[in-house]
Amino acid sequence: MRWLKKQDERVLNAALDNPRPVVLAAGAMIVAAIAIVPFFGTEFLPPFNEGSFTVNLSSPPGTSLEESDKIGLVAEKLIMKVPDVAYASRRTGRAELDEHVEPPSNSEIEIELKPGARPRDAVLVDIRSELTALAGTSVNIGQPISHRLDHLLSGVRAQVAVKIFGNDLTELRRKAEEAATVMRSVPGVVDVQVERQTMIPQLQIRVNREALKRYGIQAGKVSGDLEIFFNGKVVSQMVQGQQYFDILLRTTQEERTNLDNIRNTLIDAPDGSMIPLHQIAKIEYNPGINAIYHENTQRRIVVSANVQGRDLGSTVQEMQTAVKAQVEMPQGYFVTYGGQFESQQQATRLIGLLSIFALLGIFLALYHHFRSTLIVAQIMLNIPLALIGSVLAVLWTGGTFSVATLVGFITLTGIASRNGIMMISHYIHLMEEEGEKFSRQMIVRGSLERLVPVLMTALTAGLALVPLTLDAQASGKEILHPVAVVILGGLISSTLLDIVVTPAVFWLIGERALKGYFAGKTGKLTDIS
Repeated sequence: MRWLKKQDERVLNAALDNPRPVVLAAGAMIVAAIAIVPFFGTEFLPPFNEGSFTVNLSSPPGTSLEESDKIGLVAEKLIMKVPDVAYASRRTGRAELDEHVEPPSNSEIEIELKPGARPRDAVLVDIRSELTALAGTSVNIGQPISHRLDHLLSGVRAQVAVKIFGNDLTELRRKAEEAATVMRSVPGVVDVQVERQTMIPQLQIRVNREALKRYGIQAGKVSGDLEIFFNGKVVSQMVQGQQYFDILLRTTQEERTNLDNIRNTLIDAPDGSMIPLHQIAKIEYNPGINAIYHENTQRRIVVSANVQGRDLGSTVQEMQTAVKAQVEMPQGYFVTYGGQFESQQQATRLIGLLSIFALLGIFLALYHHFRSTLIVAQIMLNIPLALIGSVLAVLWTGGTFSVATLVGFITLTGIASRNGIMMISHYIHLMEEEGEKFSRQMIVRGSLERLVPVLMTALTAGLALVPLTLDAQASGKEILHPVAVVILGGLISSTLLDIVVTPAVFWLIGERALKGYFAGKTGKLTDIS
């Protein structure tokens, strides 16, 4: 410490000899750090390293369970060719009463990686390369927890959900295919797929209201009878031990699938006669979309995608620009972007707002104690000084901002202010309690006496954060790593610059600030020189 104080005294004298260049240099570094920030990539959460993957296979709607099972077996064999895969476990379809019901055409494969496997991105590339052999089947690869988060955020198991809204289903499908083609051309975009829709034969029965009037039959009665006839109606229950079974009333499978039998279905008339259905309704098979999705009462179709090898924010921005330029939307049609990108923007706005309140709270707390705006401003100067180190640390570790990074910045505002508080409060203590006057010698003495506490408080926090910064890919540290990187980088820059910049700034404006401080405390001007 004697050696450190000797070196610090030399630096302090040099800074106090040239306070304005020191302040200008610090200001230039702050401006440079702020200028770098817009060029950083953005994402909602750091990529998780869960040690496993979830592969969703989506075959054309209507694919039978047997055929879907065959596709799943082929996919498992292809996945097992990747040397890093320990095993693969699959489920095809989900039961009708499941909370997340899936048709037999959809399969979900859970992949467990071997200990010491290659980096996640390298394994993903190999798995995607193997699964390209599944022609006609859409493939979406994620991780178990990440997939669930994506599903909660946008209703789609992918990082990006491009939702196209409009009225005509055919036009929606056409625009979705155009958007998917454009998205595939954007670097970093993978697993692009359009929401599965297909034309299936549908039995349509349109009642003739004029004919119903002639026979005195109500349209609601016809609909009710046909619903029981074809879909069935639970009329009772059978109890067998502790088990209950519904008794369903409906016609046979043969009757329900034979068009001639459907046409000749007899409907009761009020006069007791039986009227064949074809005399009061038009019955025919017409192709129709298997599923129609709505959101906020509007029809929509989703084009989903994942991002690999790039940050989410810049990729989606490039995607938005390309889709807007190359996909022309008709009147009444529009596009929204959901998923992690939307959540990242909302979280950034919220954290930005909260950071303003955090800074305001720090200012009010300091002003309540010091009663001097200039003194508070000098203390809070450590916050932008900390920003320099934080920006460099983020740049060094990949140059990507996430919600965790922003949380780290807010945490750092309070930690960085602490050094300034210790330094300036000691200057005031020397003048109030030990008879020092405002002078260069007082600033040097106060700075040297506060060198040990400043370094110890910084080292205590910094050393505790070092383990979190050593391995960014370690499971469980994905969220804590960017927080620790930001705080540690900010601590280093704010501590080192605080030793030089705070005394220089105090030498420039401290006398005026202290006069205001003592005047507010004693109610009269005090000679401090």
